[in-house]
Amino acid sequence: MRSIAIITGASSGIGRATAMALARNNYDVVITGRRSEKLERVEEEIRSITEADVLSLSFDIRNLDAVKLACKKLNGKWAHIDVLVNNAGLAAGLSPIHEGSVDDWEQMIDTNIKGLLYITRIITPGMVKREKGHIINIGSIAGKEAYENGNVYNASKFAVDGLTQSMRIDLVEYGIKVTALNPGAVETEFSLVRFKGDQEKADHVYDGFTPLYAEDIAEAILFAITRPPHVNIDDLVIMPTSQARSRKIIRK
Repeated sequence: MRSIAIITGASSGIGRATAMALARNNYDVVITGRRSEKLERVEEEIRSITEADVLSLSFDIRNLDAVKLACKKLNGKWAHIDVLVNNAGLAAGLSPIHEGSVDDWEQMIDTNIKGLLYITRIITPGMVKREKGHIINIGSIAGKEAYENGNVYNASKFAVDGLTQSMRIDLVEYGIKVTALNPGAVETEFSLVRFKGDQEKADHVYDGFTPLYAEDIAEAILFAITRPPHVNIDDLVIMPTSQARSRKIIRK
């Protein structure tokens, strides 16, 4: 019998790679995201190369009503979620605090913190009832150490780190596992979003070194969720070999 995982932000990057990895490894997957056309392409790809069943839910995770409405489709077998991967998140802008865009701040807070909370609040009661489940929260090295001009993005990922720790405490008595996975530099759409579509700026972020790739993080997620029942990976930081701290990268 295949287990069921729901992955937020699955239309690209880490979310897409995670959906593919889990679909190849005995999971049926619920994939969510705002971009319905990209979700459809991910669904088609999964169906074409795996035996997994797929349910696509397109909604904006910042909108609680939209999250609730979409999750009403989690019925039948889809109601029994074994794994929740809270991947949806972003960085917007790279300005000092006194020059920051309030719109950017709200976008990061609404996505990285509130969106994570919305979907978690909907999914976890079922896990509690069944006394089984695993939550993976995708944090960041930015949630472990602050850096120049990181401010609100740092704050949002520090919040994810704190939430993960408190979730672990709240849910341990129900046998639910909770894992924080905190990557360093990963070559995805992350920098393109941060620089508001400026491809040249985004490309330069990864100049001169080999970053992590989405598939590296997907493999770590698969590792965490396939540990024996008595093992929980609480907190995992994954960095490129060339990156020792958030802003310590050796470029050649």
